[in-house]
Amino acid sequence: MQSPDRSTSLAVATALAVLMTATRFGHAGDALHLPDASMAVFFLGGLYLRRHLAFALLVALAVMIDWAAISLAGVSDFCVTPAYAFLPLAYAALWYAGRAYAPRLAAAPAALAGAFGVALLAAALSFAISNGAFYWLGGRYVHPHPGEYLARLWQWGPPFVRTTLAYVAAGLAVHAALARLRAWRRREVRA
Repeated sequence: MQSPDRSTSLAVATALAVLMTATRFGHAGDALHLPDASMAVFFLGGLYLRRHLAFALLVALAVMIDWAAISLAGVSDFCVTPAYAFLPLAYAALWYAGRAYAPRLAAAPAALAGAFGVALLAAALSFAISNGAFYWLGGRYVHPHPGEYLARLWQWGPPFVRTTLAYVAAGLAVHAALARLRAWRRREVRA
C-alpha cells in the first residue's frame, strides 16, 4: 500500500486519537464504556501513518490521557509504577509491526488476513512486554514467581489480545470497504 496523502494521514491520525481518547479512560471497559483501544490504535497507526513523529505524538497523547484520568477524573493509579516506562516499548511492538506490514497491505482477503495475523503476533508481544514489566518491575507483587506470572499472563493475555484484534478487525473492515468504494467510483467515472 502506498503512503496516504497528507489529508488522509491527518484524517486517520485524528480518528485514531479520538478512538484512543474515547476508550482509554475506562481501561477495562464496562456497560457504559468500550474497552481500551490504545493497543489497536498503535498497530493501525503504524500500518497507516508510519512516521516516527506520529508514534511519538500518540505516546504523548496516551500519557496525557492517563494523567487526566488519574488527576482529574479520579481513575485509580494502580498501574502507574516504574513499569509504566515500558509502555512505549509495548506500543512500539505494535506500531513497528504495522509499519513493517504496511507495504503489503491491500484490500485483497489474503493481505487483510496477513495484517490480522501480524496484529495477533504484535498484540501478544506487546502484552508480554507491558504485563511482564508490570509483574516483575511494578512492585505490586511481594514475591514474584515464574509460575504465578505465567498464570497471570494466561489469565489476562487472551482478553487483551482479543480486544486489540477486535478493533484491528474493524479497522481492516473499514479499509476494505473504502477500497471497494474507491474502485466502484473509478468504474463509474470510466463508464
